Amino acid sequence: MTVIEKILEKVPRDAMISSTSYEGANIILYTKNKRFYLHGSDIIRRLVEDFKKRIELRSDSSIRMDAEATQAFVKKTMPTDADITNIFLEPARGLVVIESKNPGRAIGKDGENLKKIKEKTYWTAFVRRESTIQSKITQNIRKVLYEDNVERRKFLHKVGERIYEHKKSNGKEMWARLSMFGGARQVGRSCFLLQTPESKILLDCGVNVAASNSDQYPILTAPEFDIQDIDAVIISHAHLDHAGFLPYLFKYGYNGPIYCTAPTRDVMALLQLDYIKVSHAQAKNAIYAAEDIKQVVKNTITLDYNEVTDITPDVRITLHNAGHILGSSMVHLHIGDGWHNVLYTGDFKTKATKLLNPGHWTFPRVETLITESTYGAPDDIMQPREKSEKELVKLIKETIKRKGKVLIPVLGVGRAQEVMVILEEAFRKEKIKVPIYVDGMVWDVTAIHNAYPSFLSKEIVQQIFYNNKDPFTSGAFNEVAGYKERQAIINGGPCVVLATSGMLVGGPSVEYLKNFCDDKKNRMVFVCYQGVGSLGNTLQRGERKFIEGGITYEVNLDIHTLAGLSGHSDRNEFMDYVRKISPMPRKIIVVHGENSKCLSMASGYHKEFHVETTAPRNLDAIRLR
Repeated sequence: MTVIEKILEKVPRDAMISSTSYEGANIILYTKNKRFYLHGSDIIRRLVEDFKKRIELRSDSSIRMDAEATQAFVKKTMPTDADITNIFLEPARGLVVIESKNPGRAIGKDGENLKKIKEKTYWTAFVRRESTIQSKITQNIRKVLYEDNVERRKFLHKVGERIYEHKKSNGKEMWARLSMFGGARQVGRSCFLLQTPESKILLDCGVNVAASNSDQYPILTAPEFDIQDIDAVIISHAHLDHAGFLPYLFKYGYNGPIYCTAPTRDVMALLQLDYIKVSHAQAKNAIYAAEDIKQVVKNTITLDYNEVTDITPDVRITLHNAGHILGSSMVHLHIGDGWHNVLYTGDFKTKATKLLNPGHWTFPRVETLITESTYGAPDDIMQPREKSEKELVKLIKETIKRKGKVLIPVLGVGRAQEVMVILEEAFRKEKIKVPIYVDGMVWDVTAIHNAYPSFLSKEIVQQIFYNNKDPFTSGAFNEVAGYKERQAIINGGPCVVLATSGMLVGGPSVEYLKNFCDDKKNRMVFVCYQGVGSLGNTLQRGERKFIEGGITYEVNLDIHTLAGLSGHSDRNEFMDYVRKISPMPRKIIVVHGENSKCLSMASGYHKEFHVETTAPRNLDAIRLR
């Protein structure tokens, strides 16, 4: 007997349940009884308590108001100051999605507006916050979610069938193994395969943007990898070295679920689209197309922090804040109903920043810890963040005083917004009095930050919701729309430019560098990691020439690195994290770091904590238990 059949046995006969469906691990009951739809919440609550599953009640299409009339009623019900931008109806699932720039007003006191919609139309309505920053690209990404909602329902039901009904292991002896397809003793192309007798799950699927050969991509030629056998992919965060290869899986036949947070879904789609754009700009063949990215969005199941869900018959996951970038997650995997617990940190930051709260560190159980080591060398000790923030402002003021320009190459997500918050405060306090330009995809990613304030630091939430001072919509920033504006900045006076890419591997940051590099009055400030093989890393190590488009450029501007603004932890923070993590893991697997840093961190953990540690190579496989 399936779990749905067991649930239906406990539902009152007069509930008139017309159909049932899975939505991933969620169970949906559709009713033809209007009264039960409106007043059956107590019964549903008891079912949830009995079965320990998320169960939701929705209306059968036969009792709903027609779509056109429903949309008209929603518009009429919403107050003007809710600032509604879109209303999407999903008939296959009985949902009304209301996008609003002022969600609180759209929902109404105690949810009164949504109650009105439910009672009048018999549709289930919910409100999604829309960014107050205009971005056509991010709007188009969102719209993909509502296309072909019949197929979306079928897909989600298929995922649920795999979780609850389709078993492979048939009582085989339990085991768990982790295979390294990328990101072991290197930074870039993170991709790990978790296997049990029942499940095959990919943890991240990235590209190495700094590499120039086959080392760019995960090693999916390993004998244990079969794309048809993958049950799920979990994405820790949106950076390309963790999510940039994901659309390629869909291009070659994967059609399963992707699990991540909602901002990660939006940001990774944007970065993947930009990856195609950069490939074309560099006269390279893109490894996937926009249609593949569209399928990624359609197949993504988003989770909030601390939300527990089954993803296969023997694996349950919970995402926790990693403090690295917007929506970044530590992935807690509960294997075999308590048999073994794994924590995959992804990239993480243990200390609070202006942008984000610190990474999570308390868990019910952790036997195996898989952790990054980007800044894991003994001398990778960052100066205090407050000192770096002051130094950034000081460097800008010095450059402006000598009539120069400041170029800050930034990752489109994370460092860009962190620096924007620092510069906005300095601009507001009149410490910086020159134009601040934002170029590349930064503006679109910032629009996504604006749409998900609950994922940001307590201080920014306070500014946005209570002080009406959203740092991202400040007049301090000027969006660069294209070539003409870029040329005006290059030919103009002192200014600050934030531009992608952060490693100078393409994008407008390289164009600015080519025009700024010859003048000693100018300055470039690195605020993010510079991958081995990237132009940024070459210049950071002291090279003062580079070739671009067959032209040799002399680099006379000052180059300064501020590692203290990184979204990664440093050596001391890594050690402190393991010192305070609760509970202490029995095994630590060190990945996502250069060879020497992975080995150094593994040795450091073993010496101090006396636990089993390892720093595997790519293509190694480790039995977790």
